Amino acid sequence: MSGRRRLDWLGLTPEPERELPVAVAALRASGDRTAETPVPGTRTPGTRTPGTRTTEELAAAERRRVERLVLRGSRHSWLRYLAEITDLVTSVAAGTRTGDPAAALLAGEVVLDHHRMLIGLPGPGYGRTAADRTALESAVRALRTRAPSPHPTHTPTRTGGSR
Repeated sequence: MSGRRRLDWLGLTPEPERELPVAVAALRASGDRTAETPVPGTRTPGTRTPGTRTTEELAAAERRRVERLVLRGSRHSWLRYLAEITDLVTSVAAGTRTGDPAAALLAGEVVLDHHRMLIGLPGPGYGRTAADRTALESAVRALRTRAPSPHPTHTPTRTGGSR
């Protein structure tokens, strides 16, 4: 390979950049002690406990992280980020972490679609994500039975076909 950076991983699909930040922020907030978790009758609307972050702030931080990965990251750092999301999703599906099943389902479907499409790229990405694909397939099945309905903006893509 020449000295140029391989960027083919960036062209897979726009769904992770568009759909993951809000869903991942919701999942991270469920286990984040600094996230704002309103308790009825304990706060006046519009006020926050010092040190808390709103859902919007968490989503904005997640968007910035994704943007940094896309603009300055590598295939390896991107797959490491998706592995973190896989851990969040599978933990919610297994019940070892609290979290919104609908957000976990959306994140799981997006990452699973991404990992399935890696088969079309050169390099070891598809093989490296085999265990995550297996875990996500199981988690998505479990979450579909718990989530009220699939996220309306995500339409799973098909491997090997056009979108």
